Amino acid sequence: MQITAEHNQRMAKMTFATVYPHYVTKVEKKGRTKEELHQVIEWLTGFDEKKMQELIEENATFETFFNKAKLNPAADLIKGIICGYRIEEIENTLTRQVRYLDKLVDELAKGKKMEKILRS
Repeated sequence: MQITAEHNQRMAKMTFATVYPHYVTKVEKKGRTKEELHQVIEWLTGFDEKKMQELIEENATFETFFNKAKLNPAADLIKGIICGYRIEEIENTLTRQVRYLDKLVDELAKGKKMEKILRS
């Protein structure tokens, strides 16, 4: 699939607060926990639970969310297809970072072992 400038803008303006409940629902429906989700998000972004809650309360866009993040140096090991897009081919940095998060949540929901999700 081709990623357009409009798609990148939509990703940048989407808020973490609107997507986060969907992440929680997705992983819990598959028998994983909110704590595991937080572990995955913290691994990728460096945000602990308190910081995540602050970002939710301030209704931070993904642009703000990832600008404040300290992305894990191993994040570029996250590869594959998510939502029809091959992650490693996404040129827009922010869109790629959002897809990194989507991919990690997807792997958690699919029952992958935590050490594999966290690329250790």
